[in-house]
Amino acid sequence: MYTVQSLWTQARENLDVTTVVFSNRSYEILLGELAKVGAGNAGRSALDMLDLRRPDLDFVMMAKSMGVPGVRVDSNASFAKALAHGIAQPGPYLVEVELAK
Repeated sequence: MYTVQSLWTQARENLDVTTVVFSNRSYEILLGELAKVGAGNAGRSALDMLDLRRPDLDFVMMAKSMGVPGVRVDSNASFAKALAHGIAQPGPYLVEVELAK
């Protein structure tokens, strides 16, 4: 969610970029940072701030709204196929990989 606006730039400039979003529905990296600073047992409110559900984000729809086609996948085989497709076609493309939580 930090740089989703880059999709608009990719579309506007018709860049040959394939973006891969590994979607785990949370800011997992920030959970690691909490541990590194010794936050220990973070409270429910703090953990809720790192949850990217309610509502679930739809990166494929966000990309489409900015002019970038894309697809959501949930297996290694479908990821390999989608990545190859994105790289082979001209212009930007997004692949959202749903990760099990």
